[in-house]
Amino acid sequence: MLHIKVPATSANMGSGFDSIGVALQLYNHLWVEEISSGLEIEIKRKQEISIPTDEHNLIYKTIRYFYEQKQLPMPGVRLIQEDFIPMVRGLGSSAACIVGGLVAANELAGRPCDSEELAQMASRLEGHPDNATPAIFGSMVVGAQDDQFMKYARIELKDDLLFAIMIPDFPMSTAKSRGVLPDSYSRAEAVFNISRSALLVASMLTGKYENLEMAVEDKIHQPYRSQLIPGMDDIFDCAKKNGALACYLSGAGSTLMAIIKTKDADLFENSMSQYLATISGGWKLSLLKPDKDGATVESE
Repeated sequence: MLHIKVPATSANMGSGFDSIGVALQLYNHLWVEEISSGLEIEIKRKQEISIPTDEHNLIYKTIRYFYEQKQLPMPGVRLIQEDFIPMVRGLGSSAACIVGGLVAANELAGRPCDSEELAQMASRLEGHPDNATPAIFGSMVVGAQDDQFMKYARIELKDDLLFAIMIPDFPMSTAKSRGVLPDSYSRAEAVFNISRSALLVASMLTGKYENLEMAVEDKIHQPYRSQLIPGMDDIFDCAKKNGALACYLSGAGSTLMAIIKTKDADLFENSMSQYLATISGGWKLSLLKPDKDGATVESE
C-alpha cells in the first residue's frame, strides 16, 4: 500500500485573507491501494463528525475527480484513513483530504502530474490557495488565483518560530464563518489589509519579527468572526503578555493561533495553559513547528 502523509495548515494568517497559509507538523495519514473493483474505506481514528465510508467520502471524491480530469478509467480503491487534524477547526482538514486524494490518485495512475499540476487542481477544488498549496509544498505559501490559474511563492521559514495552536471544544463551519462577513469594504479597509499582508510577507522573509504583531492585523474577516468565538480578544491579549509575537484566527476558526519564538516555548506553554484552563471553551494548547516538506508518499 501507499502511505500518504498530509500536514495541517493555518490559513489567512490574519491579514492574508484567502491568500497566505502555513503548513504545520500535525498530520492526516492515508493508506491506499488499487483493488479489482468497488470501494473499501476504513476509518482508523474517529472524529466528532462522522466520516463517510462510501462514495461521499471526500478523499474518494477527489480521487474520482482526478481520474475524470485525466480521462482515465476509475479503478477499484481501498482506503485507510487516519486523521489527526481536527475537523471544522480552521486547520485545513478538508484541504488535507483533497491533497491526500490528489496525491493518492496521481500515484495510482502512474504519476501523470507533477506537484505544480496537483497544486492547480487542489486550488480549484478548494476555491482559494492558502490551505491546499502549503499542504502540498510545505512551509509558508502566498498564493493568488483567477478563473484559470493559481500562482504562488513559497517562503522557507526558519527554525526559530513555533506556532501555538489553541483549539476549543466547539467547531466552526466555514459556511457559518463566511456568513458573518460583509459584502463590501471601504478603500481605507482595503489599504489597511494590503499594507499589512505585504508587511507580513516581507517580515517573514527578512526575519523582522518585531513587525508581526502589526502585520497580522486585519479588517476583512477577524473583527466579524470574533463574535463567534467568545473570549478571543482576551486570549490574544494574554498570549501577547506571555511573549507571543503575533496572534490571529486560524482559517475560518475556531482555532486561535499565536506565533512565538522557539526559545520562549516553555514559558509560553506553561503560562497560557494555566490561563486557558480558567476560561470556558475547553481550550487545548499545542506548540507546533512549521512543516517543511508538505505532502509525502512512501510504499509500505
